[in-house]
Formats: sequence, C-alpha cells, structure tokens
Amino acid sequence: DLLHRGVTSITNLEGWVGHPLDPIGTLFSSLMEACRVDDESFHGFSDFTENMGQCKSLEYQHLPAHKFLEEGESYLTLAVEVALIGLGQQRIMPDGLYAQEKVCRNEEQLISKLQEIELDDTLVKIFRKQAVFLLEAGPYSGLGEVIHRESVPMHTFAKYLFTSLLPHDAELAYKTALRAMRLLVLESTAPSGDMSRPHHIASVVPNRYPRWFTLSHIESQQCELASTMLTAAKGDVRRLETVLESIQKNIHSSSHIFKLAQDAFKIATLMDSLPDITLLKVSLELGLQVMRMTLSTLNWRRREMVRWLVTCATEVGVYALDSIMQNWFTLFTPTEATSIVATTVMSNSTIVRLHLDCHQQEKLAGSARTLALQCAMKDPQNCALSALTLCEKDHIAFETAYQIVLDAATTGMSYSQLFTIARYMEHRGYPMRAYKLATLAMTHLNLSYNQDTHPAINDVLWACALSHSLGKNELAAIIPLVVKSVKCATVLSDILRRCTLTTPGMVGLHGRRNSGKLMSLDKAPLRQLLDATIGAYINTTHSRLTHISPRHYSEFIEFLSKARETFLMAHDGHIQFTQFIDNLKQIYKGKKKLMMLVRERFG
Repeated sequence: DLLHRGVTSITNLEGWVGHPLDPIGTLFSSLMEACRVDDESFHGFSDFTENMGQCKSLEYQHLPAHKFLEEGESYLTLAVEVALIGLGQQRIMPDGLYAQEKVCRNEEQLISKLQEIELDDTLVKIFRKQAVFLLEAGPYSGLGEVIHRESVPMHTFAKYLFTSLLPHDAELAYKTALRAMRLLVLESTAPSGDMSRPHHIASVVPNRYPRWFTLSHIESQQCELASTMLTAAKGDVRRLETVLESIQKNIHSSSHIFKLAQDAFKIATLMDSLPDITLLKVSLELGLQVMRMTLSTLNWRRREMVRWLVTCATEVGVYALDSIMQNWFTLFTPTEATSIVATTVMSNSTIVRLHLDCHQQEKLAGSARTLALQCAMKDPQNCALSALTLCEKDHIAFETAYQIVLDAATTGMSYSQLFTIARYMEHRGYPMRAYKLATLAMTHLNLSYNQDTHPAINDVLWACALSHSLGKNELAAIIPLVVKSVKCATVLSDILRRCTLTTPGMVGLHGRRNSGKLMSLDKAPLRQLLDATIGAYINTTHSRLTHISPRHYSEFIEFLSKARETFLMAHDGHIQFTQFIDNLKQIYKGKKKLMMLVRERFG
C-alpha cells in the first residue's frame, strides 16, 4: 500500500545518529576498543595478521570473540555493522539549527572513523549485506523504496558506501547511490508534514518547505554524490545515462547542476586521453538544463554559464553549436545570443578549434546570421548593433538588419543607441545610412538650456559634422532637428561656429564637390541656427538671473561675453546685443552689484 501511494508518514522521530546520547557512536567505539591491539601484544603476531582484516594503522583486528557471536563475526565486524545500521536508519530531520548541524556532524565523524578501517573480504560481505538490506527494507531504512518527505537525506552515507562497494560490486554500488540521490523535501509535489507531529508542523514555511537550516550543506553533499558517480562512470555509456537521469530528476539547484556540468567537462577532457564524447554530451545536457532553469531568473553567474556552455558545445562539435543557435530562444536572452553565443561561434578561434571547411563555416555563419536577425527583431535596442556586425559579410542579411533598426528607431530605441549604430555605420563606410540614423536619433533628443555637459553633446556635434561633410542639403535637413532638440546656448554656438569655418560637402560622396563658398549666415539654414542660438542665450540669461548668487557673478559676465560673440555674427548683432543689455539693466536693476559689473564690461 505504501509503495502504491509513494508516500509514508512512518519514520523514526528520534534518530540514533545525531542523538544527544550518541548511541551508535558509543557502541561503535566500545566494540572497536574491544578489538584494539596495543603495540606490545601486537608484536610477534605479524604472520598471523597477514590474512586478517585490519585498520590502516594495524591497530584493530578480527580478534577471536566470545562464543555468543555467530561464525565469522568479530568485534570489528560488529562495530562496522552497527555503524552501517545507524547511518542507514530512516530518521526525521530534527527541529532547530543546532540539532540539524549535530546530525550532519555526527554522520561525518562516524564515516571518518569507518574510513580508517581497511576493508577485507569479511568486511566487504558486511557492506554488501547491509546495502542489500537497506535497499530492500521497509520504511525504517533511509534507503528504502518509500521514505518520509522530511527524512534525513542519505547522500553523505551513500557516497561512502558507493566508493567502498565500487571495486567489489559495481551494480550494488550504483543501485545504492542512485536510490540515495533523492531530496524529497524540495519536491513541490511531495505531501506536507506528518499531521501526527503537530509541534513539527509549526516550523513549516507556509505551503512549501520545512525549516531545514542545513539545506545548503545537504544540497552540496547531494552534488558531491552525483559528481563521484559521474567520475566513476566515465567510459560507461549506460551508467552515464542513468546518472544523468538521476541528476536531472533529483537536483533542484542551478548552481549545483552547473558545477556537475563543469565536473563532467573536466573529467571528459583530461589531457592524458582523448575526450570522452558520452561524458561531454552529459556535460552539455546538464549545461542546457542550467540555461533553461536560469533563463527567466536573475543569476549573477549567468554570463559565465553562457560562455562556458559555448565552450562545451564547441568541444562536442559543430552540430552542437548549430543546435544551440537554432534553439537559442529556449536557452538565452536575445542579448546573450548575439553578444556572447553568435559572436563566439563566429570568432576565428572557434573556426580553428573545429577545423571547419568552407562549406561548414558558411553553414554555421548562416545559423549565426539567422539568430542575429531574430534577436534584433525581438530586442532591437540591445541586439541591433551585434546583428549588423554579425551580418556584415552577407549583403541581404545586412540590409535586413538595417531595416529592422529603421523600423525600431521611431518607437523602441533611444538616441544613444541610434547614435552608436550611426557611428558604426559611418565607420563601415555607409555615411548616408549613418546620416539617416543620426537624424532619427536627433528626434529623440532633448537638451535643455543648462545641460552643457550632457554626454549626448559629442554625438550632436558629430552628427552635424557628418551632415556638413555630406553637403548643404543634408546640413539644411538636420539643422531644424538640432534647433528643435537642443536648447543649450553653448552647444548651439559651437555647432554654428563649426559650420561657418569650412564649406559643406568638401568631403562629399562620389567625388562630388561644390563651388567652395562658405554658407551665408543671412540665409537658411544657418540663419535659423543663428537665431536659435541667440534666442537660447537670451532665455538662458533670464533663467540664470532668477537664482544667481554673488559667487557666480564673474562666471555670468563671461557667459555674457560668449553670448556677445554669437550676437555679433548677425549683421545687426551689435544693435541686438545693446538692446539686450539695456533690457537686463532695466529688469534686474535691483541686483545693483551685478548690474555695475555688466556696465563695466559692456557699457
């Protein structure tokens, strides 16, 4: 009935290992003491001990025991059997941090003492007998087929059993270790705590997990058990598949699965032999599971995990790389897929590592370009530039990527993203496309009067320089955008000054050159820019004067001096500036000291 339901509430509420009185540890020590041989009595028994089980330090012997022991039994076999029975007992995890730590500590201490004993044939029989008994026993065994959800896990004990049994009975060793891999307390489908223990239910986190303070340690022990099995199973396809299934079913922590993936990769690619392709595939499979687990959750190791997966897939072969690129949306974010995955796959080092011929290279590059375009469609803000870079060598793909950018420019992209792509376009030798993107970027920008150190200023100056180099028409088209977006007087005056120094289109396309005349400030488009700059100086002056303090007076006078330089560029600029200063003196006559400084400098 229990097997049918797959659930039991039967378990030992008080475990022998971790108990305050330490019954197993005490009995084990007593029995070991009884078979201890001191140095003096040990001398002279050297021939006799050659055929006996003994501790590595030759301190403990299968000494003849009293007649109440069965044949083949000794205090040493009894001590070992007692320890194995105690460690394998199914017991409920106690409440409280101290009690839970004691369970872990006592288990490790007992196993440490067992490891000092060298296993002979007699002791191996005990191990076999106990392992079989624990696997076939009912709910009082921690390795039984059905256990209580909150039973103390058997990972640490099973790892010791596995390594002890492996040289003598591999089948039993794997059966034991695989049974112990479960961690029911983390199974969301597992039933809630036993209602016969009301005091225990109180410590359960609502609807989910009991308060296991040592859970991180337990999960790391589970991971260690899995790693030990992976190492031992190298070269055995059937066992590797079984261990992989167990890991995928029982381990719930992405960081531990990632560690196992890395362990498997290291074991598979040891320098002294050819790579174990089955183990490499196990490593890749675990890596893919980690990608799926962490795709929609924040994980600070995510970039490292993605890079590692590409390295692993490269070792497995070109088909693995092709597969992860074709299924990128189940494994990576668009940004990861373009900036890490596709970029790494297309790198020279990957091509060299895989020894690809031209046909294989082109097939892989085609997958990378398809991925890049899909990512650019899904997340143009973060993937457009990577997509353009990845599609450079294919005209149609590059055109498609450029069109995606144009479509996204009006809605989903910021001016900084568009300026970055525009600069890249210019660098690649597409000045007209760069110009188109720069004009789109300008429509998203808004620089107020006091943002004279804004990071976008360099982009605005670059965009105007690009337009100027292309010709009068392009400059005439971008200036209205600049006037609309930029209200900062110093930036506008800088643009104005640069436009009047050289002739537009002197470095034009297709060798096109114009007459070489400088543009007039009295005609469009520069007249519009000059008026806007003067207007910006006037507005900025009034804004500054509303909250000015005496310590900023001298800086303000220098600002007016710069304003005068711009005013004087207009044919009636002198008159305009004089009117402007007179206006200031009238409006702000209450600021006597400041107006005195204005009169001293400007009359």
